[in-house]
Amino acid sequence: MNAVRTLVVDCPDWLVVAAGLPLDEPAAVFFANRAVATSPAARAHGVDVGLRRRESQARCPDLAVVEHDPARAVRAFEPVVAALEALTPRLEVVRPGQCAFPTRGPARYFGGDAALAARARELVVDMVRDRARVHVGVADGPFAAALAAGDPPVVVPAGASPAFLAPMPVERLDRPELVDVLRRLGLRTLGDFAALPAADVLARFGTAGAGAHRLASGLDERVPDTRPPPPELAVEAELDPPAERVDTAAFVGRSLASELHERLAARGHACARVLIVAETEHGERLERRWRIDQPATAGFVADRLRWQLDGWLNAGPAHRPTAGITRLRLVPDELAPLAGRQLGFWGGAAGADERVVRALARLDGLLGPDAVTVPEWHGGRNPDEQVRLVPAAAVDVTVARPATRPGWRPEPWPGRLAAPSPATLPAVPVAVEVLDTRGKPLQVSGRGLVAAPPARVRVGDRPPMRVVAWAGPWPVVERWWDEAGRRRQARFQIVTDDGVARLVTVEGGRCWLAAVYD
Repeated sequence: MNAVRTLVVDCPDWLVVAAGLPLDEPAAVFFANRAVATSPAARAHGVDVGLRRRESQARCPDLAVVEHDPARAVRAFEPVVAALEALTPRLEVVRPGQCAFPTRGPARYFGGDAALAARARELVVDMVRDRARVHVGVADGPFAAALAAGDPPVVVPAGASPAFLAPMPVERLDRPELVDVLRRLGLRTLGDFAALPAADVLARFGTAGAGAHRLASGLDERVPDTRPPPPELAVEAELDPPAERVDTAAFVGRSLASELHERLAARGHACARVLIVAETEHGERLERRWRIDQPATAGFVADRLRWQLDGWLNAGPAHRPTAGITRLRLVPDELAPLAGRQLGFWGGAAGADERVVRALARLDGLLGPDAVTVPEWHGGRNPDEQVRLVPAAAVDVTVARPATRPGWRPEPWPGRLAAPSPATLPAVPVAVEVLDTRGKPLQVSGRGLVAAPPARVRVGDRPPMRVVAWAGPWPVVERWWDEAGRRRQARFQIVTDDGVARLVTVEGGRCWLAAVYD
């Protein structure tokens, strides 16, 4: 099935424009101390996206710096989207600064794709004036249309998107972990990647790789589903009294997003596009579609809803509703199969979260599926037994897991050391020498009694240290029935005259440094 013919309007560097900074002056927008958008003048000084703030200012001392504010960017972009509604009601916002809509219907009315693209650019230019650049592209599918977008508008003939994409580098997929592997396999262009058999790509890279392969082939990332989502999946809420403030409406919207996510997850679906509907006390109806390229978690949808509410309620007089919002409604406009996402670390979809996900996925690809590990409470008598590292691929780290909470294993552990636990555990056992007051090695009898109190401790090549306080022993016998695995040891807490508290284990007639207390 061919991709849907799509027109994309893109305003490059929109985050800079929305911040009120001119593009002909060095400026950058930062989030988590890294640049997420830069002006052309800043890029001319070597200030690129992803650069740290300190290095950016070192490269360009006159750089204007602002913090990233997604609500501000959506609020500034809302008049642009509203102007394009004169062409079609099927507009969808991809991100602040970029929107798209299918051309079937509007293209016939305006006399073809080229005339439609020219009209779309004209409407946006009239709205933004000289504050921003306006790029327009038409192609088969939003991916090809976004890459084709230019000034003047670029129209890729129907059916020619694969040839148009073929010479472009694989980096245009914007999937670093996949691109890195493709580069090492010798696949430099989208055409090289598209030439691979789809079945082999699916077997090697999974559903994410299969989606990227479809994009490189000039198709939609997913096979279009022409069936409308069931109406019972939509969620709505009444607001009484009417909400005139963003925070009031957004509070209700967050619960709606959670309810929508639960309904879709129960059916094995994720939301690929959501329709946000607001009705006001004066009967006004506001609608906006948002494209969701990432897994639609409740927080991800709630953020888009809050930004859109900000764009409506805090817009200029010409675009602001005349009364408070009385009803909010979320309608899943397009569904996708729900896929697990095991590498999301903190449950969000902000830029910092995405960088963490990409870094972990890249490490997983470079070092192997068991290289990336996460800690879990395991239970045990000794400090080194109470926490285990398990492969991240074996657990779902995107949700709260019982194993991440101390005490989730209620079983008693006779002989377990009392709190507090030591902070530092050596990677390998460290042999130590502990002498008692008789000058002999520390000894513990079968009944758990010391022959004489510890008096001196030597760690490695360091000079002997005097024992100023000690406690123990805490004996433990484990797996006495197992000839090879049985274990008998005694543990001491020892404080020496250097002010350091150590956990020392006596086993098999020798002493070992088990841990160090802070």
